[in-house]
Amino acid sequence: MNIIDKLKNEVIISVQAMPDEPLYEEAVLTAMMKSVINGGAKGLRLAGARDVNNAKKLFDVPVIGLTKPDKLPENWKEIVYITPTLKEVDELIKANADIIATDATQRPRPKESLEEILKYIKSHNKLAMADISTFDEGIKARELGFDIISTTLSGYTQNSPMVSNTPDFELLSKLTKLLDCPVILEGRIWEPMEVDMAFALGAYSVVIGSAVTRPQLITKRFCERNI
Repeated sequence: MNIIDKLKNEVIISVQAMPDEPLYEEAVLTAMMKSVINGGAKGLRLAGARDVNNAKKLFDVPVIGLTKPDKLPENWKEIVYITPTLKEVDELIKANADIIATDATQRPRPKESLEEILKYIKSHNKLAMADISTFDEGIKARELGFDIISTTLSGYTQNSPMVSNTPDFELLSKLTKLLDCPVILEGRIWEPMEVDMAFALGAYSVVIGSAVTRPQLITKRFCERNI
C-alpha cells in the first residue's frame, strides 16, 4: 500500500504549536502525536523538520511536512508563509517527510516559483500537497502536477474572505467533482458530523487541527460562548 492509499477515508491530525506557545516543547508535541495516533489518527501534519524527524522515527503513519515562520507577520493574509522556498523544502526532505505541503495560492512568492518548488519536491521522490484558498488555485495546482490538493488556506487569504466559521464544503465539493486526484478538507472542522459530510462530498481525507491540538482555542470556545 502506497502513502496516499493509507490516507483514503482517514482522519489526519495537524499537531502544531508556535514557538511562543507552551505546547511547542519537543517532548510535549511528541506526546501529542502519540496521543492522537492512539486515538485513531492515520496521518500527521507537522510543522518543522524537528517534529517531522521525530515522527518518522517513532510512528508508522504518513507524515505531511511543512514549515511556518516563528511568528506570523501582520500581513499574513497577503504573503506566502507555508514552506515558501526551496530552503524549507530541503529541510523537510532531509527530515524524511512523506508528503511536502506548500502554499499554492496566487500570492507573490518570496523567491522561487511554484513550478520550481514542485519540480524540486518531485525530483526527490516526495509527494506534493498544494495548500490552496480558491477553486482556481486548486485547478491550477493540479494542472502543474501536484499530487494532493488541500483546502487549507480557504478563508485565510485576501482572495478568499472567510464567510463563516464552518469548513468550506462548497470549495471541497467543486474540487472533488472536477479533479482526478485526492482532495483533502482542512480548516475550521470542529464536529464529527463535519467529517462525515466531508467524506460524503468526496473528500479523500480530512485534516483536523485546532479542535484536537490547540487547547487554548478549545477553551476559548467554552469561555466565550453565547449565553
